Amino acid sequence: MAKVIGIMGESGSGKTTSMRNLDPKTTLYIDCDKKGLSWKGWREKYSVANKNYFVTDKPTEIMAMLQKVNLKENKKHIKTVVVDTLNGVMIAEEMRKCKEKKYEKWVDLAESVYYMVDNALILRDNLTVIFIAHSQTATDEFGNILTSIKTNGRKLEKIVLESKMTTVLHAVVKNGKYLFQTKANNSTCKTPLGAFEVDEIENDITKVLEALKDY
Repeated sequence: MAKVIGIMGESGSGKTTSMRNLDPKTTLYIDCDKKGLSWKGWREKYSVANKNYFVTDKPTEIMAMLQKVNLKENKKHIKTVVVDTLNGVMIAEEMRKCKEKKYEKWVDLAESVYYMVDNALILRDNLTVIFIAHSQTATDEFGNILTSIKTNGRKLEKIVLESKMTTVLHAVVKNGKYLFQTKANNSTCKTPLGAFEVDEIENDITKVLEALKDY
């Protein structure tokens, strides 16, 4: 069973930048937003020529790449796959079918995103799949505030993508510092019991992976 980690946060909260210290030799980066990465020198580490950086917002292509990483012997060196962002996939799927009037298009959208996350869970044990996503904060009729992964369509809201992830971190900026929140604080954040002693940690995914290595 692979580790499936969700990183949610508002635009500019450091979600992509938190991946900066991953080893490009053991990482596959799938850029669904088609905007490149957000730190100086990334092009020297990640590229199509290096076979560790691909641009696509199609769920079928992402799932095919995950299966290749899982099954092909020449891909077994890959330890981490980053999908950045889930929202890029959802928006692209919605726009590809924007002229369709049928309700089925929302079912298709929910199905494709659900299975992309769900299938990641059954990949090989030494693989970590990181899904980066935008967050949304909503207030219900009782005044309760909740921050969660932003999704398109009611089907995905009912599914609650966080329920399919082993860890969910919330990227925030406080007093100019980029941080990860590790525990629920009016949010769908969650981490394994005992993995983190504090509620906020440095925005660095490699330190998260180190803390989770025994879980």
